[in-house]
Amino acid sequence: MTRSAMWRARPKATLAVLGSQALLGAALLAFGTTASAVNYPITPEWRATAEQVAQAGVPLSELAPNAPDSYVVKRGDTLWAISGMFLLRPWRWPELWGMNYDQIRNPHLIYPGQILYLERLGDRARLRVGQPVGNGTIKLSPRVRSEALDDGAITSIPVHLIEPFLNEAVIFNTNELEPAPRIVATQEGRVLLSRGETAYVRGELGDLRDWRLFRNPKPLKDPATNEVLGYEATYLGTAEYVRPGGTGPKGEIVPASFRIVSNRLEVGVGDRLAPVPPREFINYVPHAPQNPIEGQIASIYGEGLTAGQNQIVALNKGAQDGIERGHVLALWRKGREAVDTTYGGREKILLPDERHGLLFVFRVFDRMSYALILNVQEPVQIGDRFTQP
Repeated sequence: MTRSAMWRARPKATLAVLGSQALLGAALLAFGTTASAVNYPITPEWRATAEQVAQAGVPLSELAPNAPDSYVVKRGDTLWAISGMFLLRPWRWPELWGMNYDQIRNPHLIYPGQILYLERLGDRARLRVGQPVGNGTIKLSPRVRSEALDDGAITSIPVHLIEPFLNEAVIFNTNELEPAPRIVATQEGRVLLSRGETAYVRGELGDLRDWRLFRNPKPLKDPATNEVLGYEATYLGTAEYVRPGGTGPKGEIVPASFRIVSNRLEVGVGDRLAPVPPREFINYVPHAPQNPIEGQIASIYGEGLTAGQNQIVALNKGAQDGIERGHVLALWRKGREAVDTTYGGREKILLPDERHGLLFVFRVFDRMSYALILNVQEPVQIGDRFTQP
């Protein structure tokens, strides 16, 4: 029997007693799978089931003990904080809103001043959004409007924690910085350059104006296999293309001129240039992976040996493994070895791994990802394990 036939054969009554997490998984599968998952045909029955799940909400048992009946969104709020106000497990935000898979990937936005109402219908709950329209009247809508983030919509997590890394933290799939445009000389022969000073560059520049500056790309290896998954370089700052290069009167090579616009570190000869990417909007919906996943911390951003809350780590899983922006992942502390002395002997035992924190994925590359440590009980190290929450 095919998978779709098995679904059609499932009694309708069974649907009512399935756990909401399983229902959400069915909805996500119906609307599309990740690159690492099997792609099954989307039948009308599956699509109808997905739409039904999208309206289901969450069981009342998933609500936080003090979940408010309503809440006025304030400037500075985040989706993660609001979700934690209503839910025991904030990554179930899509279910509370009744989102289908398409809406998770392209979410509607929430704005300061809007009022969120918690509807309890039977044994389930959903959020709706309202807008004051005068005379104490509130206009309710099952969805929030979808507009550009620039007009003040709240972000998923505190934007100041990750915004610098949207340009700075980059994983190159190959060592593509090796042949990239490079600084070959500096203004007045200076060893190091700062903001406003001139650098001379050789390489293929095209017609791009804004560039980032990097140094010393290093390989990032999988802690489990030692395979090189990508290359991470030290971010130095940004530079602006000022004047093209050319050829001198005797055929000499004349490099292009660049002005240092900003710098995190001082810039010098040999440093590489890479284009500034398009701006990324930080409106990722916090959600759990649709399929089980397990991986390890591959590196600590910034050369640290350990990381704590609000720091950045690189994961050894990426888009090809099903990782998405907005994924919430659980951190695990490796169980230590101990000795059982309770019966007079000294038998060695291994304690189980313990969950001790959460990650929020905000940048995804082919084989790796960057995540923010939302909370953690002990320092995070390279090799620490993560899974779906």
